[in-house]
Amino acid sequence: MGCIMKQQIRELIQTYISEYQQREEIATCYGEPLVGFADAWHPYIQSLPQVVSPTHELPQNILPDVKTIIAYYVPFTKDLAKSNRTGGITASPEWARAYEETNALFAELNEEIIRFIHAKAGHAGITPKAVTFYQDRLISDWSQRHIAYAAGLGTFGLNNMLLTRCGCCGRFSTVLTNLDLEADQPLTVEYCLYKKNGTCGACVKHCPTGALTYDGYDRFKCYAVCKENAKIYTQFGSSYTNEDGSGANSVGSEVCGKCITGSPCAFWKLESRKK
Repeated sequence: MGCIMKQQIRELIQTYISEYQQREEIATCYGEPLVGFADAWHPYIQSLPQVVSPTHELPQNILPDVKTIIAYYVPFTKDLAKSNRTGGITASPEWARAYEETNALFAELNEEIIRFIHAKAGHAGITPKAVTFYQDRLISDWSQRHIAYAAGLGTFGLNNMLLTRCGCCGRFSTVLTNLDLEADQPLTVEYCLYKKNGTCGACVKHCPTGALTYDGYDRFKCYAVCKENAKIYTQFGSSYTNEDGSGANSVGSEVCGKCITGSPCAFWKLESRKK
């Protein structure tokens, strides 16, 4: 039954994304999503307050009887990535719009997943912290990427992105449930070529501000660029709320993405990583 349920959830996610991008008002196109299932009680997930932030939410505080976290990755297209490879620190309008449209997709799709699980007599939920952005700390209290790592969807690259078997040019989201589904495990391979053998480093070369270096990542320098782009792209709205839930915490779309779109790890297939 568990395997059937997992497949039904995968198909639900795939179908919803396919239909979403066909809407007249949606300009963003997506590739085929990846779906993983993490054990909510896995030691790695339980250690996220030490790994990410002392205030990182634990899954049992969101859903007391939680057993599984559904994590999924929605890849963008190569055309979208190409649109964002020029322009200095200024993101492309297509990139900014995709950011907001994808956040809207997640809000809808996660509710659809929750309804599906409720119909199967299960419990499910999400945390408001997934869409709450703390401008003073710039550290998430619900890291979609770290949960996706625990679900076996990828490994972390030099650019701090989670590199999946299809690349890192896309977005992650998660849903918690009390359904006892067989968990995937964190990967033991290394997808990042720089971490694997010291080659590549293209993400550092394509960072237009020097926020990303071989020695680390200055999130405040990166965010300064995102805020400048938000002043340019006010027409698409702002997806993230203030800590107190009082509304959008930005005038527009806080985006950049240059370290992703200009790198080989933006898109690849697992087979190419084995060569």
